[in-house]
Amino acid sequence: MTLDACTELVRTQDPDRFGATLVAAPPDRPALITLYALNLEIARAPFQSAEPMLAEMRLQWWIDRLEEMGAGKPPPLHDVLTPLWDAWGADAGRLAPLAEARRRDCERQPFDSADAVAAYVADTAGRLMVRAAERLGAQGATLDAAADQGLGAGLAAWLRALPRLQPIGLGLAAEDTAETAALAGMAREALARAARSRAMLPKRAAAALYPGPRVLPFLETVRRGDINSYRQVIEITPFQRRSSLAWLALTGRWWRQGG
Repeated sequence: MTLDACTELVRTQDPDRFGATLVAAPPDRPALITLYALNLEIARAPFQSAEPMLAEMRLQWWIDRLEEMGAGKPPPLHDVLTPLWDAWGADAGRLAPLAEARRRDCERQPFDSADAVAAYVADTAGRLMVRAAERLGAQGATLDAAADQGLGAGLAAWLRALPRLQPIGLGLAAEDTAETAALAGMAREALARAARSRAMLPKRAAAALYPGPRVLPFLETVRRGDINSYRQVIEITPFQRRSSLAWLALTGRWWRQGG
């Protein structure tokens, strides 16, 4: 079991985080790659069965393994958990809340408000970015800025995914454009708070704080109601993705990602 399986998983399933990982210093990359591979696995665990109880059992398996790792017990040989243990050791136990936050996905229940979505995103994408930034040197009060950046980036990603989430009962209970506009506003405010705190964060953490390409223009489009967020998908072109990652690599600026 090597890092290669995790690398391929992230490269094919999470290209934005994969690209940002390549900007990180080589010694930091295994920790990021294994963290993001774990995130992909626990995110899809609730969807491996249409039966909520079985879906939760699959998710619980991941929670149990992470808690065992936190207690110092190496995992069974596994394409993701073995490299995760090599990179994180007992600190992998601190990643169990990422899986706990996915329990509601097993229930296939839509969100009843923008605030409920924001709370879920803070516990998933927000917490993921905090753990990544912490591993790359962020600490103390700077983790609040990482949480804000994760919330803003996570809300943007959730809104992009909404046309796929809505049909399977994981979107919003009512297709209200005021709710999506509110979410876009929350995301912009969170990203702005993080940007104001950028001087506090170590430059080394830039790869962990990357929000993805064209985040701010997309959020403004949603906020203005220029698209039907429940139906329309705005695709990211390969050129836009490469340009955005090149900007990160050349400048180290993870904030105010417009291009």
